[in-house]
Amino acid sequence: MSLRIAFIGFGKSANRYHLPYLNIRPDFELAKVYTRKSVDDKLAQPYKDKGTKFTTNLNDVLDDPEIDLVTICTPASTHYELAKSVILANKSVIVEKPFVDSVEHARELLKLGRENGVLVMPYQNRRFDGDYLAVKKVIEQGFLGDILEVESHIDYYRPNTVTDSGTKEQGTFYGLGIHLMDRMVSIFGRPDTVAYDIRNNEVADAVDNYFDVDLHYGTKNKVKVKAEFVVASDYPRFIVHGTNGSFIKYGADQQENDLKAGIMPGSEGFGEDSPMYYGVANYRNSNGDWIKKQIKTPVGDYGKFYDATYDTLINDAPKLVTDKEAITDIELLEAGFKAESPSVYQMPDFEI
Repeated sequence: MSLRIAFIGFGKSANRYHLPYLNIRPDFELAKVYTRKSVDDKLAQPYKDKGTKFTTNLNDVLDDPEIDLVTICTPASTHYELAKSVILANKSVIVEKPFVDSVEHARELLKLGRENGVLVMPYQNRRFDGDYLAVKKVIEQGFLGDILEVESHIDYYRPNTVTDSGTKEQGTFYGLGIHLMDRMVSIFGRPDTVAYDIRNNEVADAVDNYFDVDLHYGTKNKVKVKAEFVVASDYPRFIVHGTNGSFIKYGADQQENDLKAGIMPGSEGFGEDSPMYYGVANYRNSNGDWIKKQIKTPVGDYGKFYDATYDTLINDAPKLVTDKEAITDIELLEAGFKAESPSVYQMPDFEI
């Protein structure tokens, strides 16, 4: 069974992180695209040739009874209102990250989805980054023992690129922090306490370009997520320490680099990591011997998010991103701005 999908927004997000993966998935048919203004003909024409209708009237999407699923790829400030209109039109919806601006809005949309019998889920595609999949595999296999500390980075050397003022949703913590925290929440669940340092370390009155956030799980495990725009030397993407060993992984997932180079999903070698960037595990085996070896990086595939979505809509499989995870993610973002940084936030008991 094929799902007819519509997109709201046709910018970089749609054309880089969504559509290249849907193009090779016959279970999805791109029926319509809504944008507020005319689109780049060079990008749009291949889809028009396949029968996709482009429109500047949102009702062309909302009122179409044959649309099963809508993906929202617009600025974060528009997510809540657009998602609400899609849900009220009785259509399932995928919302680009960050899902919404507040826990209140997250709870409202998820509740509305349940009441209307439609799927509502944020697009947490970075759960299918190869570097993250390597870390997840190492942790789940257990040979590092009990996990005591995880550090996850996204660093750049891009000085003086974040200089404008704006809302918190326009800053780096909402933009990149959501990826880093969601992946840790999907492994370890909801933390107990969170310590925040969020700021712009170049321009005082601009939105944040730096964050260093610690998620505390009980008294033993701490997860640090960090991003900075003035890092000139490579730092590991992941560092994991356990009672029985450590794992260190350099190098980012290769999907984005391939997409920028015009190499598309389905092409030979797409998304494959270079062996020079394979993570290294140093651990003690059951005989007490120390083992040091490279761990081959799994091939990342953002399209698996849509595979999981299809399985939920057609086969009633559990949601890839649970409602509890979606709410926790936004709570972690929002709590970072409840007090002036540095600050500490005690996570309350969770209620759906």
